[in-house]
Amino acid sequence: MTVVYEDNHIIIVNKAASEIVQGDKTGDIPLSDKLKQYLKEKYGKPGNVFVGVTHRLDRPVSGLVLFAKTGKALSRLNGMFRDGKVHKTYWAIVQHCPPSPEGELVHYLVRNTVQNKSYAYDREVPESKKAVLDYKVIGHSDRYFLLEIRLLTGRHHQIRCQLAKIGCPIKGDLKYGSPRSNPDGSICLHARRISFMHPVSKQPVEVEAPVPDTALWKAFAG
Repeated sequence: MTVVYEDNHIIIVNKAASEIVQGDKTGDIPLSDKLKQYLKEKYGKPGNVFVGVTHRLDRPVSGLVLFAKTGKALSRLNGMFRDGKVHKTYWAIVQHCPPSPEGELVHYLVRNTVQNKSYAYDREVPESKKAVLDYKVIGHSDRYFLLEIRLLTGRHHQIRCQLAKIGCPIKGDLKYGSPRSNPDGSICLHARRISFMHPVSKQPVEVEAPVPDTALWKAFAG
């Protein structure tokens, strides 16, 4: 975890692929608790410290996570996420080039909670939710392609599921069809950029996260 932006109301961190945003059945310490401890020590705060979770990032995914430091910021950010006013851009490394160098993907996702997996359909089916993203190929090596993805909806495993549906599973993502895992258990999906109007000051905020420190990521981001 690296803090990349902080003011009186919000704090943004660059999450490592192994970290969890909120507590789960693993019992591992989540980012929300790590941040509470960080703020407690940094400012010498007695008692409890407020950290509000505004959105999540899957455990094997790296990149930017936005937290609220005040109740006012949390309630406003929750509304902004609901209304699509927080813009998130992701980078993904895939082995197969998409059918077109750029485009919009529209699918209907059904979440299987037992498998913790989503399934994509080309048309609406019972219990499905519409999922929309824009993508663009922005780089390639001999074996891999780098996609920039802009999420237009926020569905469970949306990017992972939609890319797999078009035959482009993310490198390392065994759950969605990648042939091999990454040595560190990550998948090559990175929350690269986040932009929004500050919930309190109303000033524009745009933050970019450095890519993970691996040879493949560095080759693309160099």
